[in-house]
Amino acid sequence: MNAPPNTSRLAGDAQSLAALRTRAATDPKGAVREVAKQFEALFMQELMKSMRAATLASGMLENEGSRLGTDMLDQQFATQMTGLPGGLSDAIARQLERQMGMAPGPLATARPAAPLPAERPTRIPDKSAAAFVQQHLQAAQAAEARTGIQAGFMIGQAAHESGWGRREIRHADGSPSYNLFGIKAGADWKGPVAQTLTTEVIDGRAVKSVARFRAYGSYAESFADYAKLMTSSPRYQAVLAQGRDAGAFASGLQRAGYATDPDYADKLTRVINTALRLQRAST
Repeated sequence: MNAPPNTSRLAGDAQSLAALRTRAATDPKGAVREVAKQFEALFMQELMKSMRAATLASGMLENEGSRLGTDMLDQQFATQMTGLPGGLSDAIARQLERQMGMAPGPLATARPAAPLPAERPTRIPDKSAAAFVQQHLQAAQAAEARTGIQAGFMIGQAAHESGWGRREIRHADGSPSYNLFGIKAGADWKGPVAQTLTTEVIDGRAVKSVARFRAYGSYAESFADYAKLMTSSPRYQAVLAQGRDAGAFASGLQRAGYATDPDYADKLTRVINTALRLQRAST
């Protein structure tokens, strides 16, 4: 069992910084909380130092040793007062999580988008999002070589369509279909099929129906089939040209009719940006 992180040690040296980077790749939310605590500890130390300077006059008995002891005592007190519920570190952590797309709820915007009544909002599993990126990175890179679309874009779309793997399309017996992109099984599909309840927006209304989706033998096959769809279907040719810009890529998919959700492009762009940040943190 790994020992818990030493929260009393500030990340002011290379070893501590390296440990934080490693933790960010596997537990991004935990790393955010650790950084927030360290910011609060630094603030508390400066606050106590200012209080001592304002209330204590320097005397003849003061020397370099006594000042060092006072600084160490202040650091110990600051560490003990850091990380309390409802404290400064909580506020810092919430702000960092929102900026990194890990907050439990979206930030308020000038024009908040009302969620579809039949659709559950996509949430990021704090500890498994980075693992999702790493799990599918190799298959996404193979698809990138074929399509020119950034691997992070496709991982982000797979995360959005499957709820970071938590809402994956399954067969009636509960076994996985490995369909990460929600590609339906049309008349030309000769492979296995998984039928499940889905929601489509028709004339502005959310309508539930049972649909047939393609099923694969592995997640790698899902990425390969997605790459084939993007390169062989004329409707997605314009999307390929936007394979380096997240917003343009998502908007191109919506215009091409990939999904019926009117807010698909905005939602997809946010998830792609999160996937790209996690991908960069792991390299």
